[in-house]
Amino acid sequence: MSDRWTTFQRGEDELREIEVLIISAQDLKNVKHLTKMRAYAVVYVEKDFHMAKTQVDEHGGTNPTWNQVVKVKFHAKLAEKDLLAAVNVDIYEHGHVREKPVGSARVLLCDVLKGGDGSDPVDNPIQCLTVQVWRSSGRPQGLLNLWVPPTGRFLMRRESLSFSVKVVADEEMVEREVATSLGGGGA
Repeated sequence: MSDRWTTFQRGEDELREIEVLIISAQDLKNVKHLTKMRAYAVVYVEKDFHMAKTQVDEHGGTNPTWNQVVKVKFHAKLAEKDLLAAVNVDIYEHGHVREKPVGSARVLLCDVLKGGDGSDPVDNPIQCLTVQVWRSSGRPQGLLNLWVPPTGRFLMRRESLSFSVKVVADEEMVEREVATSLGGGGA
């Protein structure tokens, strides 16, 4: 088994890891008819190789919010060899007996991994995407919101990616208090 792992690490089979912020989904099909739907997302590039999972949203129902960064590994040469290689997101309803599929969305790697300089935040803008969620029947049902940096890595700290206005207001208040205390302490 370790021989296989080292083979993946060398040359043509080198692995690449990307980070994807799974923000939320809206207007999903309610596959849980008696109680509120509890959804989570599974993210992968190569399904049989490596998958990552968000936490279960206990409160959002058909409009779940995860706001979670997941890391997904895939073979680095895949994006060059396969033009249809994609970041896939499968959404499931978490059940006590079984998991029910809600829908799937995908974003082509060539559309999101556009390079850039990983050491320069200006050259690494975050791309916010809204993509269609498709039911297994082929019908569109809902939207998925996600962010993917062009280099595959977020250069900002995780807290700065939050949508919470309260968090931003709290951070600004703390910065003002620190500035005030530093300014008052030097007098």
